[in-house]
Amino acid sequence: MEEVSVSKAWNKKYPEQIGLAVTVDAEGTANVIALGWVMPTSGSPPMVAISIGHGRYSHELIQQCKEFVLAFPNEDQGREMLFCGTKSGRDVNKEKESGFEFVPAKKVKPPLLTGAVANLECRLVSQHETGDHTIFVGQILTAHIEEGKGRLYTLGGGAFGGVKPIEKMNIGE
Repeated sequence: MEEVSVSKAWNKKYPEQIGLAVTVDAEGTANVIALGWVMPTSGSPPMVAISIGHGRYSHELIQQCKEFVLAFPNEDQGREMLFCGTKSGRDVNKEKESGFEFVPAKKVKPPLLTGAVANLECRLVSQHETGDHTIFVGQILTAHIEEGKGRLYTLGGGAFGGVKPIEKMNIGE
């Protein structure tokens, strides 16, 4: 086994899921941030954690709004995801310029992302400082899915796409 830098070892995690956190500003304008650090944290009640850098505009908006939508983009939404992952909502109106379309959520202020394979409406229940990021924990109030497309993943090295299984393995046979 070879000892390497943390960043070199960390690059072995790909493919990695992509999550999109949808927030809103005080006027109700949607903002979207692309995230790699997303995980379920509880089944009952259902909760999810997302990690956002302290300087990000979405970090500020979640602290103000106390709600977010976690969306998983479909494999054809790479261009829109990349736009939202490389531009700041402080500088551009992502609701108008990203190419994403939105519909009103049922239980939270941030809207749902049209075309995403899943949208989870979340209310903030806690947050935890972890170095240069904050982990936001949200209780999932309701969930929505759209069938027909696969999820978008980051494959590493600036590549994005769907993930196809090579074979199905049966455990215990």
